[in-house]
Amino acid sequence: MSILNLRNLGVSFSYPLFSNLNLTINAGDRLGIVAANGRGKSTLLKAIAGLAETTEGEITRARGLTIGMVEQNVPAALMGLSFRDAVVAALPASEAESESWRADVVLEGLGVPEDLRERALGALSGGWQRLALIARAWVREPDLLLLDEPTNHLDLQKIALLEDWLNALPRETPVIMASHDRAFLDAVSNRTLFLRPEASQVYSLPYSLARQAVDEADAADQKRYERDMKTAEQLRRQAAKLKNIGINSGSDLLVVKTKQLKERAEKLEDAAKPAHLERSAGAIRLANRGTHAKVLVTLEDAAVTTPDGALLFRTGRQFICQGDRIVLLGRNGAGKTRLVSMLRRAITDASAASESIKATPSLVLGYGDQALADLDDRQSPMETMTRRFDIGDQRARTLLAGAGMTIEMQARPVAALSGGQKARLGLLVLRLKEPNFYLLDEPTNHLDIDGQEALEGELMAHQASCLIVSHDRSFVRAIANRFWVIDGRKLIETDSPEAFFEAARS
Repeated sequence: MSILNLRNLGVSFSYPLFSNLNLTINAGDRLGIVAANGRGKSTLLKAIAGLAETTEGEITRARGLTIGMVEQNVPAALMGLSFRDAVVAALPASEAESESWRADVVLEGLGVPEDLRERALGALSGGWQRLALIARAWVREPDLLLLDEPTNHLDLQKIALLEDWLNALPRETPVIMASHDRAFLDAVSNRTLFLRPEASQVYSLPYSLARQAVDEADAADQKRYERDMKTAEQLRRQAAKLKNIGINSGSDLLVVKTKQLKERAEKLEDAAKPAHLERSAGAIRLANRGTHAKVLVTLEDAAVTTPDGALLFRTGRQFICQGDRIVLLGRNGAGKTRLVSMLRRAITDASAASESIKATPSLVLGYGDQALADLDDRQSPMETMTRRFDIGDQRARTLLAGAGMTIEMQARPVAALSGGQKARLGLLVLRLKEPNFYLLDEPTNHLDIDGQEALEGELMAHQASCLIVSHDRSFVRAIANRFWVIDGRKLIETDSPEAFFEAARS
């Protein structure tokens, strides 16, 4: 049964985000929306929820349709409330007392521990805050659930929990979700919308299968375009030859034929449309200056501890060698970030070297954390570039433009940039450092799918040596050739990440 219809819908600012979008949402649809950063996903969700105006077209909702919307940011007014109170506050005032049990049911379904429910939302991690927003949207049991980047800030265990929760919702409940998490979309969607400025594509398939279909369609469109343009060029050449013959012979018939050939060429050219080319949110490039050392880092049973000295795990004897792309896996709190910090200190500070962690002196580190803390929020991207690197203003502007930043963006404080723009700036800074070893903590956070795939391609193309912490299952599967897992109080190596992924689900 149709509950929502979008007809010729479009939104334009200085350029069209999307146009002529026609879409029907039926009971049971689990629709994933895919597009690059800043290309209209959030705007479309807000328009469906009635929170944003469209430039053209219309939205028809079923009579009495209720919508639950999960946006990306937590309202400041909720930060002082307890987890449970923040969810209860989403109920109508007349029901807050008598129906508060609904909050407990939702929190139980989302696996929120009892001791967390009374803690202030502002004191909890971004992952728990995300689940609080989802609980607030669902507590009223809406007819349609909208999710904007629902896996942001979630670790693997919470992503698995969210996937199971979504798949356990009543079968007829439609869900529309905008996400850059490819594995998540595969797990929960049954339809995929590729949102485009023109001719958006919808497939009744989960993401990976839909991606294959849209890539094949785009390839066919490109071949058709190239064929039509080649035919038009041949017609114009024939017309030019006939024109010369007609002029020399004075034949009116050849003049008419020349005109007909030119008209056919013009019609082909007017009708021919090139295949869709996604407007990049900014190029991602990496560098690898190389090193002659085969062993880059040696760990001699290093003890990884909490700040107060409690043992988290020991590494055993491990080697990081040139060409290794190691992914470090472990549950939250297992000590991943602590080990990354120890490695960073050992590489960048000779005085911090110890018998347990030894780095080759030729290592040049490229380090990036998920909070992008290496970027100064008060500086502009232009200042970030010119103060750190010996490059002129013109070179800096060219590099920033290549990373997707307009002249206006280049002058803003870094704090005013979107997450995707900050991520691309951070990766540009890493590139200019020309490292030969990358230490990256959640590098795909904030990157759209094009950005994730570009980063994968750069790491593979440059044979980059790296150690990476990531919850992005598709990224992990694509780039890693070694897997370290924190198992209890030991660091072990495994041939595949799949057992860890499955354990995170349970």
